[in-house]
Amino acid sequence: MRFHQKTAIITGAGCGIGLEIARQFCAEGGQLVLNDIDEQLGAEAVARLNADRAGACHLLAGDAGDPYFTQSLVEAAVDHFGRLDIVVANAGITLFGDFLSYTPEAFNRVMQVNLTGSFFLVQSAARQMKLQQEGGSMLLMSSVTGHQAHKQLAAYGMSKAALEMMARNLVVELSPLHININAIAPGATLTERTEQDAGYQRTWSSLTPMGKPAHVSEIAAAALFLVSDAARHITGQSLVVDGGWTSVSPQP
Repeated sequence: MRFHQKTAIITGAGCGIGLEIARQFCAEGGQLVLNDIDEQLGAEAVARLNADRAGACHLLAGDAGDPYFTQSLVEAAVDHFGRLDIVVANAGITLFGDFLSYTPEAFNRVMQVNLTGSFFLVQSAARQMKLQQEGGSMLLMSSVTGHQAHKQLAAYGMSKAALEMMARNLVVELSPLHININAIAPGATLTERTEQDAGYQRTWSSLTPMGKPAHVSEIAAAALFLVSDAARHITGQSLVVDGGWTSVSPQP
């Protein structure tokens, strides 16, 4: 029960990696404000999580790319659970597109969700943790595309690389508050979305040195280690969880 009486915010957690992080966190005793932009999806996720521990999970649906909304996530954690200990800025958006025809609207949306939302969520959470004077843990969701080029993902890859720089930079300002901040960079992962592609598992099994794409449980296990007490002295780091893909980087 690593997270007994700990309160977390996890954004973009209605499905996929975010939902699995939420599930494992609640299973280990945590209290959670779960966010997703899709209210129905979020409500279904919260219902499943509360089936085992009624009241352990509270939903606040909304756009995690909106810095004013991210402040309300922090307020919800304090209102419902009395404190905030952990933030996982998982919400993100991928908009594929050829560089020569990529639109300002697509670029701005990617940056709004992936960067602006994460930046201001961490800012609001850090202010609350400073008031509590007990420290805390932050985790940013990067990607292997922030390390290696991937066709039609220039804007997305830029945003994910920037999140890793954010984690390194904020060591200077958050360490005096006893807050650690890290990033995790998943590679190919089987989720509800990727499993809709009939060739996804076969393709990434052939491209990944470990012989298969990740399962969401493997990404979640790494994420929760980095926000656990066992990782309190780890900060400013980026952990790649990709079965070795970035070491060889074959393109699909």
